[in-house]
Amino acid sequence: MRRAAAASAVAVALLAGLAPAAVAAGPDTAVAAAPTAGRLDRTELDKKLRAIHEAGIYGAYSAVRDGQTRFDGAAGFADVDTKRPVRADFRHRVGSVTKTFTAVAVLQQSAKGRIDLDRPVGDYVPELLPGERGRKVTVRMLLNHTSGINDYIGDAFPSLLKGTTESLDEHRLRTVRPAELIGYGVARPQLNEPGADWRYSNTNYLLLGEVLRKVTGQDPERLITRDVIRRAGLKNTYFPGTDPKIHGPHARMYESFYGLIDPPRDYSEYNMTWAGTAGALVSTTQDLNTFYRALLKGDLLPRTQLDQMRTTVDVKDETGNVVMRYGLGIYSLDTPCGPVWGHNGGVFGAGTDVLSTPEGKRQFAIGYNLMKYQRLNEAGTAFLDHPADAAMKAYRDQALCGTTAQAPTPAPVPAPAPAPDAERGAAGRLPSLVDAPAAALAAPRVARQR
Repeated sequence: MRRAAAASAVAVALLAGLAPAAVAAGPDTAVAAAPTAGRLDRTELDKKLRAIHEAGIYGAYSAVRDGQTRFDGAAGFADVDTKRPVRADFRHRVGSVTKTFTAVAVLQQSAKGRIDLDRPVGDYVPELLPGERGRKVTVRMLLNHTSGINDYIGDAFPSLLKGTTESLDEHRLRTVRPAELIGYGVARPQLNEPGADWRYSNTNYLLLGEVLRKVTGQDPERLITRDVIRRAGLKNTYFPGTDPKIHGPHARMYESFYGLIDPPRDYSEYNMTWAGTAGALVSTTQDLNTFYRALLKGDLLPRTQLDQMRTTVDVKDETGNVVMRYGLGIYSLDTPCGPVWGHNGGVFGAGTDVLSTPEGKRQFAIGYNLMKYQRLNEAGTAFLDHPADAAMKAYRDQALCGTTAQAPTPAPVPAPAPAPDAERGAAGRLPSLVDAPAAALAAPRVARQR
């Protein structure tokens, strides 16, 4: 009965929110911290990171910074069979955190005059977004998810729409071209009139990759590697291409899919061409903190483009509460010590959250290797609470705020843009399909039950 209820909710909830956790394991923890004195309470960070594992996460690895002071920690298992411990420096699939990298590359080309953010997408890639929609949807709408273009994930993994996960295994080693995936999303019904609402869609960021290809004549993943990854000085961040393996130290990555996969299955080897410029990157928590600090300090973009990146639309839940503010490939949400900026990501078996204070001084990044551990209620309409959600939020707040941390002083940021189509309301919906922003560490889920 429960399995049937879960299947009935696939199109709405099954693929939507991402968070950590599953069955509690032992308390193995490894911590390596720089000797520099600072405001980070390493003992409390260690304790709260361990609590995530004890709440059900197989393994979690994290990097926290306050200026030049660092905490690098890990808790739990990289392999549930051998009990191999996780390490703080693990490489990891970071999912939709990739979107910030892609957005930076687009904004760099905008600064060079090659991309006009308010120009129709059809002017750049008419073969991918033809007709009236190609004339209405702008590059900016792709960047901030107001295009209304549907997601491709359901058609890329068709069994998910039927409430089963067989296609995850069938397509492990498949290589798929961006144009094919974009075609799936474009062929599905439009979610809303372009510019009228916020609806998260991975198709937007594959289209942006193809816009980059058109205006530069280069493979977009190579372009992002040269202009963003290398410029930020990242040593452990790369696009895997068609290679299904992660090279370097990493954990096994387990997917539960809200109980449809029981016990959770290892998806650490996977051909990630299905995610591309929307979510294929491999990185470490240390590299991600370095990237967001460089971005927020203005090292990767001119001030004009950085200001545009941080001009947001409100994302609301179904009761009208603003749960986050989405810019151009980056979002802002509130913490007990003020607003922070970043993104999260999730792919099969791997979750990531990265947040920084507005000037990039205080930073938090975490990766974890068990996905969609939550369960649905009997009706299949709401997620049941899980202790790992609270543990993740407690660790985030300790990392970014802490008992001795000073409240961040916001850097000058343009005033947020009004929510699109305010008259009819931009009601926030569960972000679409596999990779959704602001999951466990952001705002409460739209549908939730105690």
